[in-house]
Amino acid sequence: MLPKAEWAPLIPHAGAMCLLDEVVDWDATRLHARSASHRRADNPLRADGMLHAVNLCEYAAQAMAVHGALREREAGGSARPGFLVALRDVILHVEHIDDLPGRLQVHVECLLAMADSLQYGFSVEHRGSVLATGRAAVMLKER
Repeated sequence: MLPKAEWAPLIPHAGAMCLLDEVVDWDATRLHARSASHRRADNPLRADGMLHAVNLCEYAAQAMAVHGALREREAGGSARPGFLVALRDVILHVEHIDDLPGRLQVHVECLLAMADSLQYGFSVEHRGSVLATGRAAVMLKER
């Protein structure tokens, strides 16, 4: 398990916008993170007092950023900023998530890593139920 203090400095998300709480496990292709920020009143993604399930894509995108940064650090480098350019096959199984007790489980898997782009699959779960799944394409900024 990696506490937030170990990986948060590696990504651009800061303060309340850093939605993940901890990295449970990771390897070269996968990362599992947890978060309870969906319950927080200061969650910057809230609108009209609630948090729509489409925001689970941002939770997954942040897990992808953490995964990429950890991979680069392990290889002796530093992460390049990435831009989420496409979401595909996103399926949301709930309408909103702000009322879910406990933590969200965020799982990402790097499906393809090229010099200037990455493709990930993701799922977000809560207490054994899948809340969202999909794929994401990320373009990396040139060094």
